[in-house]
Amino acid sequence: MGGSGSKSKGASSGSGGDSGSVGSEQSVARLKGARNATPFVFTRRSSLYYDEDGDLAHEFYEETVVTKNGRKKSKLKRIQKNLIPQGIIKLDHPCIHVDFPIILCEG
Repeated sequence: MGGSGSKSKGASSGSGGDSGSVGSEQSVARLKGARNATPFVFTRRSSLYYDEDGDLAHEFYEETVVTKNGRKKSKLKRIQKNLIPQGIIKLDHPCIHVDFPIILCEG
């Protein structure tokens, strides 16, 4: 049913007795590489869009009048064309990245 492969991470790849020292060297090397990265995220991609008039919103709708059996009924039609994404925005407060590999607080 799901082949995520997370169970095979603990398997040893060595054939002999000093595989513990190799594993500890790899984990130290991984920690040294992680020190160069920052756990904070300062920007993100916005989910807002500009329309043709310059209005900014998540979604845009257009009101259309439909005549059915002599009755007028208004419907909202979602506009999906000619929208420009807002782009990258700066966050007010930095957030912690979800994939940061070090435990910051153990409770």
